[in-house]
Amino acid sequence: MEFDWPIEGQLLPNSPPMKKPTCKTPEQHVPVRLQVLRNGDKNKTSAHVVISPGISPGRKMQKVDIDRKGNVKNYVTKYSETETNQTGFHQLLERCTEILNLPSAARRLFNEKGKEIFALKDLQRDELVYVSCGEHWISPDLSTAQQKKQIFLRNLASDISKIQTFCSTRKIEAFVLEVQSDIVLGAKLAVRKPVFGEEKQITEPEEKQKQKNALTTENASSEILDSHARAHLRMKACRTLPRYAWQETSHSSDKDDSLPKKMEEELFETVQPEKKYSHSPKQSKLQKLCRQQFEYRDGQIISYAAPQLVLGVQGPNLRSGMEVVLVEKKADDSYQHWMHKEDSRTFHLVSNPDLVLAVSMTKARDEACGYPVIAQKYKPYNNGASNQKWNYMKNMKAFVAFHSTALDKEITAANYAGICTSSVIKEENIDQPGYYYLSPSEERTVLCLACGQSMRAEKGLKQLLPGLPFLCASASKTQKPFSRGPFKVINVAKADLSSHEAENTLSYYEERLLSLRMKTCAQVVSHSGMAVTHQKAVKIIAYKNGDGYRNGKLIVAGTFPMLLTECTQQLGLARAASKVYTKDGTTILSLHDLVLWALDESFTQRDSEELKKEAAPAGTKETPVKRNSRMKVKTKLFPKSMTSDSLDGVDESLLTLILRNPIAIWVSCGEPFLSPNALQKAEEIEKQNWLKKDKILADLDTMKHKMRQLKGRRVAACQPATMVPSKSPVQPVVVEGGWTEQTPEEIKLMDLIRHTEAHLSEVQELQAKGNSPIAPKCIALKQSSLYKQPNVKRVWTYLNGGRPEDGTYAWGQTISELLDDCSSRLKMAYPARTLYTPAGQPIHSWDDIERDMVICVSTGHGFVTQKELKQLVEVRANYARIRRQQGPQATDTVLSPAAKLQSLVPLHGEFLSKPSYLVLYFPGVACVELLICL
Repeated sequence: MEFDWPIEGQLLPNSPPMKKPTCKTPEQHVPVRLQVLRNGDKNKTSAHVVISPGISPGRKMQKVDIDRKGNVKNYVTKYSETETNQTGFHQLLERCTEILNLPSAARRLFNEKGKEIFALKDLQRDELVYVSCGEHWISPDLSTAQQKKQIFLRNLASDISKIQTFCSTRKIEAFVLEVQSDIVLGAKLAVRKPVFGEEKQITEPEEKQKQKNALTTENASSEILDSHARAHLRMKACRTLPRYAWQETSHSSDKDDSLPKKMEEELFETVQPEKKYSHSPKQSKLQKLCRQQFEYRDGQIISYAAPQLVLGVQGPNLRSGMEVVLVEKKADDSYQHWMHKEDSRTFHLVSNPDLVLAVSMTKARDEACGYPVIAQKYKPYNNGASNQKWNYMKNMKAFVAFHSTALDKEITAANYAGICTSSVIKEENIDQPGYYYLSPSEERTVLCLACGQSMRAEKGLKQLLPGLPFLCASASKTQKPFSRGPFKVINVAKADLSSHEAENTLSYYEERLLSLRMKTCAQVVSHSGMAVTHQKAVKIIAYKNGDGYRNGKLIVAGTFPMLLTECTQQLGLARAASKVYTKDGTTILSLHDLVLWALDESFTQRDSEELKKEAAPAGTKETPVKRNSRMKVKTKLFPKSMTSDSLDGVDESLLTLILRNPIAIWVSCGEPFLSPNALQKAEEIEKQNWLKKDKILADLDTMKHKMRQLKGRRVAACQPATMVPSKSPVQPVVVEGGWTEQTPEEIKLMDLIRHTEAHLSEVQELQAKGNSPIAPKCIALKQSSLYKQPNVKRVWTYLNGGRPEDGTYAWGQTISELLDDCSSRLKMAYPARTLYTPAGQPIHSWDDIERDMVICVSTGHGFVTQKELKQLVEVRANYARIRRQQGPQATDTVLSPAAKLQSLVPLHGEFLSKPSYLVLYFPGVACVELLICL
């Protein structure tokens, strides 16, 4: 439709809102019909029909409060889309599990070409999909024998990874307790190798030893602690408190422990001392030494470098697996007191004796990063609980972890790696964690921890009580159902993982797996009709998909399966690597394709460089002669025959020159390609936003400082106000100016400060949204949310009766946590009990609190503004002043009814419903009228 401009019209007030177009409403997913098969199934006629679920992304908007709907509209929409896609995809997998009768839950979905599907929107009507229980894609075009070989190789690799984990964890020897980062409040704990090795301490008198320890602590703390903490340490070092006789430490020899005393020396003899010419400075070694020094005194594990910090857990919701952190020392806090039991060599938490200090084996990383320290449920077993055994070396101020026998360490490592303990002990009954079940003939079968966890879905298992030595049933030669135990391929009886044979067994199975893979690859190539060619080893630098150019690993591989295996191991992927991409997003399926891509990329770069050199001096167009000559050179070095599986037609010198440098690839577990350039741009944008925010904060601090200076000068000048006459009979004289009135410069500066703060809040909102091009893709790739983020809110709090400018930030997940945080951050004399809005309305529900909301905190009293608080202080000051000047009798009260009250009192003794007045007289003080309802 065409219009003739200008157009005349009218604006109608209070007109009804226009209907929103249907295209902007959240699109509802239409259910589609699918044909599903098991992974690797060849019979397409036996496919089952499944209807995908249909869920609307806008359904979660109904749960949002109407008043707050506008503030959280954008967030709820984004959250609903991702959450709804995940929920619908999981419902489809559950339906596939039921209709196909899978042995375990369905986890992955593939199309006919082997491409993995992650969302419902990628599915089409009547599409044939293959359902997997977590294993990789198995092509139905392969023969049944080849499919079985692939499954066998994957199961064998899974068993070997368990043996590798066992061999790496059973060698844990001398590990001591250490702070992971700086010695500050909230720092996490870990166990690492000691840095003091074979150092010896010289016995000195007690006073000299105290002074030396104080100096060492002060020198070490100068780089670790802040100035406030160092001042506390100096004051404690200078002041020597008197001690009674019963407080002196006795030097009597302790009782012999169940373990031999030589074990303490052996633990630290195994640690290699640092080299004589070490490149690390002495200060860094001193810092590491201070992080590993602790003292057990009065039931508390105290940091030797910072005595005000002790080991504790953050209550009150205690559970097994909570991390142990450094907390502020409090004598009455039961969450930081530990009870040492010498017979079991454990440290029990006083608030919950069932929890002990332990080393986390499930969250273990490596020896360089250390193993985290947690509070774990006590295991009353002689073997299988070495991560809960500690030795406190008082002379070296160190807590040695894994202070137990070699058998206990091996059983603990086997339970962590998921290996049957019968492979370690070989026909010996020991006390260890386990399960048992009763057969129909009332015969009890006992299993170890790993075997019981692998079979708990098949049989009704019960936990075995401690103190009953047994040997796992998987070691029995007569009971065939338990011959493999937790393994998928390897026989438990043939896997000798004892102290002397574990490494040999691991190397044997690794060589066996490598040879089987080489044979399988050769058979697959010959079966497809392609000649087996000798492929030279290629140097590759592998990155994890989505990490950009960070944490690259150099890999030398001769076959593509070997490349995938090395990438999975060295990059630490959660699942086995299945897809390889180049920097431009090209999918690589073999090493031959990777070499072809590298050759093509080298010619492309060379052509672009030549074009730049030719265009720079002359600035003319490319002539056909030059283009033809370059194409001839490229055809000679890069012939058409190279597109086949043979690289014989390529110049050897050129191929060697190109393959001399490693080829960059990006490895994924099936996820789509994420461009590293886009990730790098997102990081640069985020860095620019942070720099912009820092500049705004610096400017804001400067303006606030200038505002304080202007206000101080105005108050210090104390200039009197001017009396200006006016014609108003109500106020004939108007007071203008004076030192109490703000100057125009201050008003202008205050407006600028408010404008800058509003701009700062906008920048912070942009940073919180995370508008990078990688973030939405990464969110969509998450298959399941294993952990939900806590509902923590940050608010600005200030004391009741104070100014909001004097407040501070506080955090919490609930109102009780927010009150506790307010009490500590505002340094209140009494704990906080009530929350109010700046308008004086009480806050009772957590939903009424929003992020960055201004909240008034009270200890239980009613809401009081700053003006009312000043009036109350003035009344109290007048009261005290009169009693001091005129005596105590000056504040005696005399109550008399007002004239209004006397005229309104009824004759028959009935009370009035209207308010009346009473006058309260203080001698020397103006009368105060009280409003009283009679």
